[in-house]
Amino acid sequence: SAGFPLMTTKKVYMKGIIHELLWFIAGDTNIAYLVRNGVNIWNEWPFQNYLIQQGLADSLPKHGQVWKEELKDFVERIKTDDDFAQKWGELGPVYGRQWRNFEGVDQLSKALNMIQNTPNSRRIIVSAWNPPEIDEMAKAGLPPCHTLFQFYVANNKLSCQLYQRSADVFLGVPFNIASYALLTHMIAQVCGLDVGDFIHTLGDAHLYSNHIDQANEQLGRDFRPLPTLKLNASVNDLFAFTFDDVMIEDYNPHPPIKAPIAV
Repeated sequence: SAGFPLMTTKKVYMKGIIHELLWFIAGDTNIAYLVRNGVNIWNEWPFQNYLIQQGLADSLPKHGQVWKEELKDFVERIKTDDDFAQKWGELGPVYGRQWRNFEGVDQLSKALNMIQNTPNSRRIIVSAWNPPEIDEMAKAGLPPCHTLFQFYVANNKLSCQLYQRSADVFLGVPFNIASYALLTHMIAQVCGLDVGDFIHTLGDAHLYSNHIDQANEQLGRDFRPLPTLKLNASVNDLFAFTFDDVMIEDYNPHPPIKAPIAV
């Protein structure tokens, strides 16, 4: 491998990628863990639900100054008030729930077991798409964009293929590539395998109209050498990884490019 697939033409928020992945792995669906670790990538969905439930959505123009102040107060309450966080920080049965408890099935643990014991299986699949719960996911979160992933073992190497139904190519896709590459490295380590390929299939790939200028700016930049991923070699349990066990070395990207998220 030439390095870890973390985009270099703009700085990618690796802290958020690591914490979000650990949050998924833990089966968590409440933003409290994220915001208490300084990661704010999921805040707008539960905040919008909060405004709707409080009858405030129509009176607060999205991304206006008052809206931003209300969002800041909302996040602070999530951080400091457990009861408030339990009620309003919950996204519903999104990724972590489906990975770890899909109608009672811990898909992630089952996939690990199959990689270790039946590595030639063509059924090593984890799906976040649970049709009866899609509407519930959409209330305070959103239906899963990165929908289903499959592992494949050959020549002592672990490969992963991700099917992503909806792909925000400017903001989301660089995040998703790094996240699933990291997950593949972590699982390979705990299963005693080398790392193979990451294959990414996009269903609907889209560039939002308010990201076009940013994308053109990025296209004018040169590629730089990819960084290196280092994992704490002593970790042999996927569910024991912590933030400090993941290190990115020699990452020298171009500056970040800000763009609004679509909610």
